[in-house]
Amino acid sequence: MTRIIAPVAALVAALFVAATFWFSNRGGEDGAFAQCNATQIAGDGNSIGGPFELVNAAGETVTDVDVITEPSLIYFGYTFCPDVCPLDTARNAEAVDVLAERGMSVTPVFITVDPERDTPEVVGDYAYNLHEKMIGLTGSPEQTDAASKAYRTYYKAHDKSDEFYLVDHSTFTYLVLPEYGFVEFFRRDIDADTMADRVSCFVENA
Repeated sequence: MTRIIAPVAALVAALFVAATFWFSNRGGEDGAFAQCNATQIAGDGNSIGGPFELVNAAGETVTDVDVITEPSLIYFGYTFCPDVCPLDTARNAEAVDVLAERGMSVTPVFITVDPERDTPEVVGDYAYNLHEKMIGLTGSPEQTDAASKAYRTYYKAHDKSDEFYLVDHSTFTYLVLPEYGFVEFFRRDIDADTMADRVSCFVENA
């Protein structure tokens, strides 16, 4: 039963977030990145993203200013995720490598929505094993929840009395530029090469 409910909940959450994006970001289509827009909501970071305070793999408190120092691909997930997160973050890591071959430096970022299990060490190892540049971030439940809300993401943990509990969550990857903030999001059906092409457009026109 769980296997049926979890995908449905994730789909509902994705539709909710997409609708929120549409109504809050319609004005971005005519901005500096109009030629890069593959979605109706890209280009306006005023209502998506923003400041956050989290903890890195070394146990240090960091802010968005410390983390987003170059174009960054931000993903919210959790390390115990059995299938979706590993595939999405591996795709993001591959896109970063494709971009590096084109002479563009992009940082992949992984922010947990399961801070109780994802300690700094756990999230750091997870991120590094995916890509040496990937930054893994955790924090208190309040800190991670605030970051999630800033990016309008959805997550909901199952019964935590089961040590192997799962967490339903949205699966968007966000492109954030230091000078502009949030400019685009990518659904999980986008492959690494397509993601790299779209990121390239934003970076070149920034």
